[in-house]
Amino acid sequence: MTAPELLVETFRGPFLENAHLGHAVISDSKGIVRAWGDPKAVVLPRSSSKMIQALPLVASGAAERFRLTERQVALACASHQGARDHVSAVSKWLSDLGLSESDLRCGPQPTRDKKLKLQMIRDGEAPCQLHNNCSGKHAGFLTLGKHLGAGPEYVDPDHPVQTAGLDAFETVTDLKSPGFGIDGCSAPNYATTVEAMSRAMAWFATAHTRDDGLSRAGARLAAAMYSYPEMVAGEGRACTVLMRAANQPLALKTGADGYFTAILPEMGLGIALKIADGTTVASESAVAAILVKLGVLSADDPDVQSFLCPEIRNRRGILAGHVRPSNDLLS
Repeated sequence: MTAPELLVETFRGPFLENAHLGHAVISDSKGIVRAWGDPKAVVLPRSSSKMIQALPLVASGAAERFRLTERQVALACASHQGARDHVSAVSKWLSDLGLSESDLRCGPQPTRDKKLKLQMIRDGEAPCQLHNNCSGKHAGFLTLGKHLGAGPEYVDPDHPVQTAGLDAFETVTDLKSPGFGIDGCSAPNYATTVEAMSRAMAWFATAHTRDDGLSRAGARLAAAMYSYPEMVAGEGRACTVLMRAANQPLALKTGADGYFTAILPEMGLGIALKIADGTTVASESAVAAILVKLGVLSADDPDVQSFLCPEIRNRRGILAGHVRPSNDLLS
């Protein structure tokens, strides 16, 4: 096994405080274009695989049957921050299905939207499942479950919704998954190699060039993501900010504990990366660096710079250090 490679460094003053190792792969339809670390490292992609989990929703005809908008399709791929727009969109989606918040199985989570969080505290309102960052994905699961006439416990690994998801996952990664872990939202999350996830993202990136049903679904999902970046994450979040900053269509998706994936349809490229220590700020820096390297983002853009080389400031606002990608990642 190849060792993880240095991808990002954290400095406090002139001193190297943290060295973030990891694995990253850029692929096209033929295979690996560039890799760092071990492409064969088996890891859980967490929420960076949501567009794969949403494939059966579109490919089955459920999205068309229930007349989902592109905004809803993007929300099915989202790790949103529970802002008012996200919460109201999921609530209306469930209502249109004849369902409610209690039908979700993702669990309650405090909103990450600061204004809404403070308002909820003032109003004595407790967070619910609608605020969960995965509630859009779960609304998609419920839509597929209703289309299939399946039971309500859609997060059970043996449920038709999840077996359809596993089939899609193994199809686009072109690799049998060695198993799964239970994600924070209670759904199974299937493991695969970093290379296989990069290959899956390249599959999405080239889906618009094919005419089979699954590829048409993949093309629609990717297009919805880069058309509605605010639904995929939220204001100030890396996915939303960097998709808006890109000079070409980009579908970008974070996953918990240092994972990122990216889809580049104009270039036919897919990206997957994992920071071994699970640090989010490092994964954001690494994916920004790769996108700068590919010419998709400009390092001179202040929004890009805020994730590429973020400053570290102390509680008085004094500049104490910075984060930066490794020289090899940028070379």
